[in-house]
Amino acid sequence: SFKHVSPAGAAVAVPLSPTECMAYEITPEAAENLTPSALAYLKARNADPMCSFGDFAAVSDVVDEATALILKKEVSDGIVAPGFTKEALTILKSKKGGRFIVLQANNDYTPNEVEYREVYGMTFSQKRNDIIIGKEHMTKNVVTKDGATRLTENAIVDMIVASICIKYTQSNSVGFAKDGMMVGVGAGQQSRVDCVKLAGRKLGVWYLRQHPKVLNLPFREGLKRQERVNARVRYIEGDFTAEERVRWEAQFTTVPEPLIEEEKNEFMKSANGITISSDAFFPFRDSIDHASKMGVNFVAQPGGSVQDAQVTAACDEYGMVMSMTGVRLFHH
Repeated sequence: SFKHVSPAGAAVAVPLSPTECMAYEITPEAAENLTPSALAYLKARNADPMCSFGDFAAVSDVVDEATALILKKEVSDGIVAPGFTKEALTILKSKKGGRFIVLQANNDYTPNEVEYREVYGMTFSQKRNDIIIGKEHMTKNVVTKDGATRLTENAIVDMIVASICIKYTQSNSVGFAKDGMMVGVGAGQQSRVDCVKLAGRKLGVWYLRQHPKVLNLPFREGLKRQERVNARVRYIEGDFTAEERVRWEAQFTTVPEPLIEEEKNEFMKSANGITISSDAFFPFRDSIDHASKMGVNFVAQPGGSVQDAQVTAACDEYGMVMSMTGVRLFHH
């Protein structure tokens, strides 16, 4: 799910939990019938559903009818994929009154080895980042205590998903992943710890969408799904102006009780198994300190800082597993 040249979300087909089904407004029965492509896009879209509003979708496999039906109800501008079934193409061609962009990618296309950027008459060139991120990058250099013994297969998948996502995200960038999907992307910040804080705020919203109070908000009949999504996020954030609160409260049959800071903090304590990946090394331990508040257990980063030992020690203090991939993923 791309928005303004950076991923708003990315995912692979990992089954949804019952709570996720409630948060994403899909029945467990419908979730069981999703094809892998449909499931992956549904998860990618829900990484940041406000940011993804009006996205451009990229799918790595042939788009089937189930995926097209998911896209049909979303506010989206287009899709690129290696192919489309006849049924999917019929659905997508009718979207937006025929103005929905459908692009078929060429699997055999190989981009030029060198990339160019022109800025006010000056031309810069560099070798294209053609590295394919895989399991070996996550397992070959685990620098924290016990090495790779605590690195689970699910965590490796999350490390790969997060690293691929930030490879295509404006630098500096950091991303959080959980259960095969991005749950927070922090892009284009001048300091790395600010990337962590920005992505962490999005992670917090994603996780708090599963809070019982959020799942049981008493919406009135007739609200559009995106209006419900926006209302849930604003309920979590809670920083209403007086005028905004009036309009927000009008969306419910009864005015919800506030979700207070203590409740949010207590619920966030249950977050765990989350992975963070960074497009370049962590220069200080402050990023790790902040990530520890967000349920992070796994870290992927290139390494190469003079502070690597300090950052590794911080991970050990919090019981995190950190892999140094040796691969920087800057994107400008």
